[in-house]
Amino acid sequence: ALAVLAEAMADNDDPPTTRRLAEKMIDEAHRASRTIDDLLELSRIELGGAAVREAVDVDDLLEQAVSRNRIAAEHRQVRITVHRNTGLKVIGDSRQLSSALNNLIDNAVKYSDTGQTVEIDAAPAGEFVAMTVSDRGAGIPAKDIDRIFERFYRVDRARSRYTGGTGLGLSIVRHVATNHGGVVSVESREGEGSTFTLRIPSFEG
Repeated sequence: ALAVLAEAMADNDDPPTTRRLAEKMIDEAHRASRTIDDLLELSRIELGGAAVREAVDVDDLLEQAVSRNRIAAEHRQVRITVHRNTGLKVIGDSRQLSSALNNLIDNAVKYSDTGQTVEIDAAPAGEFVAMTVSDRGAGIPAKDIDRIFERFYRVDRARSRYTGGTGLGLSIVRHVATNHGGVVSVESREGEGSTFTLRIPSFEG
């Protein structure tokens, strides 16, 4: 796409058209950069062996992930609320877990409309801690539910392109969950929103 846009610019002498083509090139360059970053992150998680096993404070994980998405949420006028359950800890690799939560929140913000709220929660769930990210966005059609964690699979390709989605975020989340002996699941109704739940073994100590 970048090469086609560059060729179109080279053959065009109209300043407004050239400006539009330049803006599209910038968008494509950012999209390519995000895809490369996600591929590198996925490769690092897949090839990095077992996750580090240490006590990780859940409050810290949530704060880091929310902080990384705050500017995007403000830009889209989406509110992020966090229901904390102080003192919860999980066993695992803080970098991988932060990456997984960041992707879940990033998705929720991208697929929320102006004025909507993304809710984040963490609570004990037996031998696990369940971290949930809920939105009131477009939701996921039933036919797509079983495939959304596949790499490069996108429910709405047109909107994913508009929001900058790479189709790798949920695949990263699934790999992180697997590396930690946990699981990620989703409940969604088309037109009503989605709730993703990441369950990670809790730390008792």
